Amino acid sequence: MRNRNLEAQFTLFPIDTASEVLPDDAASDGVELVSFRELVPEINDTGYLTHAIYAYPAKFIPQIVRYAINTYTKERDWIVDPFAGSGTVGVEAYLCKRNAILFDLNLLLNHIMPLKVYRSKERLHEVDLHKLLEGMRESKHQFMPAWSNVAYWYPPEILEVLSHYWGFINNTDDGIYAPIIKSALLKVSKRFSYTEDRTPKLARSKRKLQAIEELLKENWREQLDEMLQSLSLKTLRNLNDFVVYTQQHHLEDSGQVEFHGGVDSSNVAVPRVCDALITSPPYLQAQEYIRSTKMELFWLGHTEGEVQALSRLEIPYRKADRMIQTETLDKVREMLTRDDLRKRLDSYFCHTVNALENSMCQLKLNAAACIFVGNPRIDGISVEIWRILVEYFTERGWTFEKVYEDRIKTRKLFGARKNKNPDGMKSEFLLILRKNAIY
Repeated sequence: MRNRNLEAQFTLFPIDTASEVLPDDAASDGVELVSFRELVPEINDTGYLTHAIYAYPAKFIPQIVRYAINTYTKERDWIVDPFAGSGTVGVEAYLCKRNAILFDLNLLLNHIMPLKVYRSKERLHEVDLHKLLEGMRESKHQFMPAWSNVAYWYPPEILEVLSHYWGFINNTDDGIYAPIIKSALLKVSKRFSYTEDRTPKLARSKRKLQAIEELLKENWREQLDEMLQSLSLKTLRNLNDFVVYTQQHHLEDSGQVEFHGGVDSSNVAVPRVCDALITSPPYLQAQEYIRSTKMELFWLGHTEGEVQALSRLEIPYRKADRMIQTETLDKVREMLTRDDLRKRLDSYFCHTVNALENSMCQLKLNAAACIFVGNPRIDGISVEIWRILVEYFTERGWTFEKVYEDRIKTRKLFGARKNKNPDGMKSEFLLILRKNAIY
């Protein structure tokens, strides 16, 4: 699920790119101008309940998912999301009494979902959390990530403290409280590292190096503990809010949420026929989600071998195994003068379409495929992803129903790198396709 705040990952494909404003006759293309925040006023905070527990470099805002669920599914339906990201579709499906099957290349999904869809009927107690945090501070256990250059990212004294905290929590079997602290420890471990924690990509910066140097002159241990306690308490309270919400809305027997992180959505077996697809593929120019979260994955116990293997499956590091051709895509391809850009374009559409097709094959007849995308630019050329997907799938038995255009009113743009489009992307689009033939 993609976040409008995601910083550019590649110079070639800056995410802060401006889409062309649709022409006045855009309605003839089935485009409907909307504001999903206005259409779903019951959600007034994109981070409500458990949505904000985990930091993630790309998030699907819940208003869009809620609208798609309300409009294109009914209670007890099964929804599939092949690009699950931070699990927004799973949370919203559960809250709306739907079932969901989530797939994502990133192993982080397996750690996210047990907290984000918290099914207990019992409220949690802050005193129990405090006891666990107190025990952590006296930890004699130690855990060091299986990461060959972990010392590059931390000053030794901070790494020593974090290794004891992680050692304690990894040797604690204390129900839901340990995962709560883990979620907070991930944020603390990034904040007190040399990586630039204000941007998604893992990278040391002069600003952050200087900030850590100054921090080490202060009472940094006390600040670390305060941040850990504050974040843990916030997550506990979010889970209690989730418990109250589920009770008030009679969700105790709500649907199932299956999640599978670390899988290739292009060929994973979808275990059942589904009633709808709701997803947001990675943007053309920002696909390094494994690399952006590898610090978290290492602290969670994953190995360099696991992380590297998954990283090689990320676009654009994966070669196209077939050529996707549509009228619009062919025109973009012809306009590009650089071979490396053509290869990246081909890789993106090959593997995005492969993953979509793999899940869409398991939809019922007349089911809706709801696909949220932007119109990025590549070498100054606007790429209408939604139109390319329409052209591809209508040739294969799908009906184009409509596309919603949601104008972006606020965004966070990053000025650290040169940006050919400093004003940012203007709109994003929710494409609706209907399955009307055996596919």
